[in-house]
Amino acid sequence: MARRGKHRRIRTSPLTRGVVAVGTGGAALTLPLLGATHASAAEPQSAPAAAQSVRQAAQPAKSLTYTVVKGDTLYRIADKYDVSGGWKQLYKDNRAAVGDSPKLIHPGLKLKVKTAKADATEKQATKSSAPAKPATKPATGVAQATPASAKTYANNLDGWIREALDIMAQKGIPGSYDGIYRNIMRESSGNPQAINNWDSNAVAGTPSKGLLQVIDPTFAAYHVAGTSFDPYDPVANITAACNYAAARYGSIDNVNGPY
Repeated sequence: MARRGKHRRIRTSPLTRGVVAVGTGGAALTLPLLGATHASAAEPQSAPAAAQSVRQAAQPAKSLTYTVVKGDTLYRIADKYDVSGGWKQLYKDNRAAVGDSPKLIHPGLKLKVKTAKADATEKQATKSSAPAKPATKPATGVAQATPASAKTYANNLDGWIREALDIMAQKGIPGSYDGIYRNIMRESSGNPQAINNWDSNAVAGTPSKGLLQVIDPTFAAYHVAGTSFDPYDPVANITAACNYAAARYGSIDNVNGPY
C-alpha cells in the first residue's frame, strides 16, 4: 500500500482570480478560483458624496429674456448668469438684436440669455431696470461727487441727468441739473435718438445726435472716460456735451442757445 502523503491546502487570496489544479487520479483538472467578488467591487458612495455628484451634474441651460439697463455690458451679463461660452456666445445668440458691434448695447434692448443657474428667473432678469427712488435735486453749480457705481438710476431723462452729474462731479466737470435739463429740452425735447438731418452740420456729413445734439467729432474729442462710445447713449451724450460746454463756455449752465 502506497504511503499516504500529507496534503496541504493551497492558500489563495480571496481577492485574486486564478486557477488551481485538483487531483483526479493521474490527471489534473483545472478549475477557476473564484474570490469574493464583492471585495473588488467599487465601494458605494456615502450620502454626502452622492449629493455632491448630483450637484456637479450638468444642469440643462434655460433661456430667459434680459432687459439691458445703463452700465450693462455683454461680459457683465454673461458673467452674472454663467452663460456657457461667455459674452461671445451671448453676442452670437443675440447678434441680430445687438448688431455688428458687441461693445454697443442700448438700454431697453431685450436679450435672450441661456443660463444654467437654478435660481435665475424672468423676474430677476428684468427687476434691475425698475426706477430707483428719486434723489434730492442738486443745487446749481458742480454737484457733489457720488460714485455712480454705488447708485442705481431710473431709465428716464431724470435718471440719465443724475447719473451724468455724478460722473461729471468725479471728473471735475461743472454743470447743474437745471442747466442740463434746460438745454436738453431745447435741443432734443428729451429724445436720446434725436438726429438733425437738415442743418449745416448734416450737410457736411456730421449730423447732430442725441439729447444735447452733439456731432461725432465733438463727441469723440470730449468723450468722458468710463461712459459709452455711442453718441446716442444718454449719459455719454450728456457728459461729452457738458465737457465741451465747460471748455468753451465755462459750464453748460452758461449755454442758453445753439452752442
